[in-house]
Amino acid sequence: MQGESAEGTAGLLPGVPVRWHEEAGVPAARPYPWPRRAAGALLGSCTALTGLLYFAVPGALSLPFVWWPRTRPRALALLTAGARRLTALERIRRSVFFGDVFPAHHAADQDVLRYLAARTGTGALSAGVLALLGYGAVLAGLLAVGVVRDPTDWRGLLPQALLGGVLLFLDLQGLVSLNVLDTRLARDHFGPSGRELLERRIAELAASRAGVLRAVDAERRRIERDLHDGVQQRLVALGMLLGRARRNRTPEQAESLLRQAHQASQEVLTELREVAWRVYPSALDDLGLEEALGGVAQRCGIPLHIEFGLPLPLPRPVETAAYFVVCEAVTNAAKHSGATRIRVSVGGDGSRVSVSVQDNGTGGADPLGGGLSGLRSRVDALDGRLYVDSPCGGPTTITAELPCA
Repeated sequence: MQGESAEGTAGLLPGVPVRWHEEAGVPAARPYPWPRRAAGALLGSCTALTGLLYFAVPGALSLPFVWWPRTRPRALALLTAGARRLTALERIRRSVFFGDVFPAHHAADQDVLRYLAARTGTGALSAGVLALLGYGAVLAGLLAVGVVRDPTDWRGLLPQALLGGVLLFLDLQGLVSLNVLDTRLARDHFGPSGRELLERRIAELAASRAGVLRAVDAERRRIERDLHDGVQQRLVALGMLLGRARRNRTPEQAESLLRQAHQASQEVLTELREVAWRVYPSALDDLGLEEALGGVAQRCGIPLHIEFGLPLPLPRPVETAAYFVVCEAVTNAAKHSGATRIRVSVGGDGSRVSVSVQDNGTGGADPLGGGLSGLRSRVDALDGRLYVDSPCGGPTTITAELPCA
């Protein structure tokens, strides 16, 4: 569909960890392979020892100066300066081995020391669990060697093998839990602050409001153009036909002109009904979204297949947005894509609705074009997401995800 526009996967909050975008309403990126993340976790256990040394030596030496009120600010500043360097290493480790991308803001001094202390604790626990795991692996190897040397003694080793399996499960579960805690600590410390998230949210809402106003103005101009260039011209032609029929004294010619006028009035009525449908379909109020989409299929000049699977009625704004997503996408496909068939799918649960429109046209739609700017603004106004997948050669798929809450 030429001229389509959507944000696609754009809109990932800049500076937010890529695997944490889902918390901001954006689908999460694919994480790094597990061997790389395992190496990062192992390195984190080593860097935790550096944190222990830092708190044990410089931290212990600066403790008296921290207690004394006169030297406390200077001592805390020096202690925090070293802690910032260690937290910078943790930041690099998370970026290299876990693929996290963080904003370039600096936390308060107390937050730096608090994070380093918590991170040192979790890393030290991870190192302890890894040591126990290695010790258990050595014991398992010795038991295996004993069984090989004396196969008749395997029954006595069975309880030890069961106990070792339970301890192995607990060790692995502890490593996973500590890794999750490490991720949460990094998110809370390196991620965007509450103020930054609030400022971004305000900026998004302001941009969405401006987009809605632009869409409303564009829709008004389109309605005025349709009425002026279409309905008004046909009404002028109809008036001229009626005037000629009134002035004509030949009954045959008058009857012919009246037939033409009657045909013109039917065409005017059809075009006026189309304009009214583009403004707001009355079928949405009377029959619901499914029947309104059926009307779209009847008016479409391309074979249109609709799959409708919503278990519950939708809120009116969501229902209206879903309808116009289908209308605009189908209209663009019929005008620009050269498609021979269109498939519409509407589904979801009680919290979210997904609307997908796919055609088999030539593709190559520009996600940043202006063809669907009004539609994108309508979806953004409901905190929804609009995606366009249109490789050259097709097919083109437009997907809108709308929250129901």
